[in-house]
Amino acid sequence: MASSSGNDDDLTIPRAAINKMIKETLPNVRVANDARELVVNCCTEFIHLISSEANEICNKSEKKTISPEHVIQALESLGFGSYISEVKEVLQECKTVALKRRKASSRLENLGIPEEELLRQQQELFAKLNAMKFNVDNLNKTTLYTGQKQ
Repeated sequence: MASSSGNDDDLTIPRAAINKMIKETLPNVRVANDARELVVNCCTEFIHLISSEANEICNKSEKKTISPEHVIQALESLGFGSYISEVKEVLQECKTVALKRRKASSRLENLGIPEEELLRQQQELFAKLNAMKFNVDNLNKTTLYTGQKQ
């Protein structure tokens, strides 16, 4: 695996992530350290291959950002077409999770108070403010007419 920076650690998947995937995928299988290292290197090389191909496809379509469609086209052109249906499923799951996160980060939803209740509270505050303004206006008119403050 070639590296332009000379530091291979910058260009590999964290070993802890690979170890976790191996344990989850093969819970009852022992995997030698050199085999784990080989898996890390294969994953890294696969990512470089797919991303380079996706980048070429992106450039040919005169785009500046690699999109999921470019990655899917790269998989097809590199002979990994059998993975495309699963990749599309994972992409849809990622979009669903991202949408849920965006919704969950909404201030209204984080308060735990229904929007209708917040609207009612807002209207109540406006009513109190208007009542206070009315009292101040009446006080000012009384002072103006009588010359005395009450």
